[in-house]
Amino acid sequence: MIENWKIELIAFPVADIDRAKAFYVETLGWTADHDASPTEEIRYVQVTPPGSACSIAFGKGVSEMTPGALRAVQIVVPSADEAHAHLVSRGVECSPVTDLDWGRFVYFSDPDGNSWSLQELPHR
Repeated sequence: MIENWKIELIAFPVADIDRAKAFYVETLGWTADHDASPTEEIRYVQVTPPGSACSIAFGKGVSEMTPGALRAVQIVVPSADEAHAHLVSRGVECSPVTDLDWGRFVYFSDPDGNSWSLQELPHR
């Protein structure tokens, strides 16, 4: 039996590593876990949202996707209203809170256009 499959890292395609790091760490307030260049061909930056067991990585030699092409990552948050207020307070352009049958959502993109969905789960 296969057990304990855990997603712990997602590679993000970005055009400007330092701009992406500033957005995720300084603007969003995520934790900078690593910023390393083990070779001239690789620069690896890893950041983690608060409370998440899954991080994102970006940099030189990290992803072959076109910058801005990732449009499918979702984070579950305790409150869509609080997440929206956090983004707005930090100057992030985002959608208003959208109420749907399967949750409350806020959407935003990083400077390259990689998009994020923040979901407050519905009460069950």
